[in-house]
Amino acid sequence: MIDRILIVGLGSIGKRHLKYCREIFPKADIKIFRHTKSDEVPELSNGCLFKYDDVINFKPHFAIIANPASQHIKTATILLENDINLLIEKPIASSLENVDNFIELSKKSNAKVLIGYNLRFLNSLQNFKKLILSNSIGSIFSIRLDVGKYLPSWRPDKDYRDTVSAQSRLGGGVLLELSHEIDYLRWIFGEVDWVYAKLSKQSNLEVDVEDTAHLLLGVSPDSHKKIIASINMDFVRHDPIRMCTVIGDKGTISWNGLNNEIKTFNKDSDKWIKIIGSENDYDDSYKFEINHLVECIIHDKKPKISIDDGLKTLKIIEAAKESSKKNIAINLV
Repeated sequence: MIDRILIVGLGSIGKRHLKYCREIFPKADIKIFRHTKSDEVPELSNGCLFKYDDVINFKPHFAIIANPASQHIKTATILLENDINLLIEKPIASSLENVDNFIELSKKSNAKVLIGYNLRFLNSLQNFKKLILSNSIGSIFSIRLDVGKYLPSWRPDKDYRDTVSAQSRLGGGVLLELSHEIDYLRWIFGEVDWVYAKLSKQSNLEVDVEDTAHLLLGVSPDSHKKIIASINMDFVRHDPIRMCTVIGDKGTISWNGLNNEIKTFNKDSDKWIKIIGSENDYDDSYKFEINHLVECIIHDKKPKISIDDGLKTLKIIEAAKESSKKNIAINLV
């Protein structure tokens, strides 16, 4: 049923989506929507489109929006006006400007919209959530998330200064680029009530965005429980990390997003025990994400990661920026 696919943008994430769409749909007509006219036919694609009218005439069964975050809402609005199903790469936008109009439009459209927080499709993170919700470490006292990697090493074949990550006008900076952590914090532990943040540019990297962010967040798993979580993000560390550690009254549990390992430290033990370990299924998460959108289209289901999810994460990001400027905690409820 899926034989026409559109990918908007052909940066690193667009190429990744192109690769997996071709694997999943080997016979599909996959077109790339680009803003710069060219005769080049990107490998694995069936050519490029350069005007919105051409996109509408192409009538893709779904489109993946992988252009800079600052352009997401403009592009998504035009496509949604024509009832084109969408996978919008994270974050949903670089700011809240015009997002409300897009939300109202989505309510009138029959199209499915999935926000691309692909970490939720990792088997290891899904198992981590199940273990926490099964009370494996008892009552939770503290949640600590760390994510970081030296920006020039992200895409070794490209000058980091030319990437979206490094440029404010395109929606760069650690808060937007590494917003997966904010999304899965909400997904596992509940809504965020308040945020206090410090954002800064600590390094000598040639960027005009924050390269370091430290956040404290109030999380409410339910109406009776309040937990403080911390998130540390950066573009500067040479030892990559993606880790979530949760401390409870029965012990501690940690998820390593780089190797998909889950470990526990029981209060009656004196060592860490690996309970789940697997080969990195990071690439598979993108395939699961695409297949989930297709399932929603075919069976008329609601996507697991909704526009509302994307909006709530973006509001936390905006609150963190405001908090850092004013040096106060910002309430979200």
